Amino acid sequence: MKLRTVNATRYVTPLREGGSLPAIIEADDDGMYVLKFRGAGQGNKALVAELVAGELARAVGLPVPEIVLVELNMELARTEPDPEIQDLIKASAGVNLALDYLPGAVMFDPVADTPDAQLASAIVWFDAFVTNVDRTPRNTNMLMWHRRLWLIDHGAALYFHHSWNNYLQRSRSPFPLIKDHVLLRFAGSLRDADAKMRAQISVKMISDIVQMIPDDWLVGDSHFGHHDHYREAYLDYLTQRLEAPREFVEEAIRARAIYL
Repeated sequence: MKLRTVNATRYVTPLREGGSLPAIIEADDDGMYVLKFRGAGQGNKALVAELVAGELARAVGLPVPEIVLVELNMELARTEPDPEIQDLIKASAGVNLALDYLPGAVMFDPVADTPDAQLASAIVWFDAFVTNVDRTPRNTNMLMWHRRLWLIDHGAALYFHHSWNNYLQRSRSPFPLIKDHVLLRFAGSLRDADAKMRAQISVKMISDIVQMIPDDWLVGDSHFGHHDHYREAYLDYLTQRLEAPREFVEEAIRARAIYL
């Protein structure tokens, strides 16, 4: 498994929503992407979460736009009149992350859009697995494009890495915040989703994905002494989280009981 790397050639327009201050950019492959800046307030860990959770979701067949690494040259800032954007580009020089831009996509509306139970259950299961706190009615982080649901913005997932203390013990946590998931009321097949999703995710799959994390993103903490130690920590956390009993599944089933 390997991510493509593209070079940003033009800053097109900012997307003011989101703590990562994303923007639409054009790259040297003539593609358009939604770029997440490493120099934004959420920092490298938001990009790590975006990469690991997003690629895991794609690997198990969930609808996530293609994820690419983006080389950003600070010279791109010269053509931007906005000082805030100039500073953001300069602070983000190097390797960043982006998702394929879906032109004309609209935000998912839980009133107008009704996903089937199998897809909703798989997404709820996955978000509980990666502890994604940011898929709520207030901010669904899902798009409808060509009548299909797409998952975006996983930067708030894997929040355990904001403090490495006792992270392996916390890998067994039930994730009670799943009660706020926008798709929980549609997720009537959580047991089936648990069996199917667990069967698809292997230790090798997780290992291959965490190996994609650029070294430059694994800096700023003093908990581990080497980049590979961080990668091993992500692997260990996610591997242990998969082990039975998966309390996060039981928590989701308990939370959904209010809709029955």
